[in-house]
Amino acid sequence: AAYKGQMELYLRWLEKNDHVDGENPPIGLILCAGKNEEHIELMHLEESNIRVAEYLTKLPDTKLLEQKLNQAMESAKNRLEQKKE
Repeated sequence: AAYKGQMELYLRWLEKNDHVDGENPPIGLILCAGKNEEHIELMHLEESNIRVAEYLTKLPDTKLLEQKLNQAMESAKNRLEQKKE
């Protein structure tokens, strides 16, 4: 809950101090990995049901991050296709 709150604080600051007319509201990207699963959340200020167990203060190696994002996107596509069936 603390990490979610910290992200909300950053997003509210951006919206108040860095928002340009015509822009969409800022979003936060929370990348989570642990307990044998990976999870990616896009956070909007209007939504409050995001849970975070731990976070990194520095991004991992770019190649590793790219690989993990591609795996997560592929997994999400597969789940969507299964729901359609």
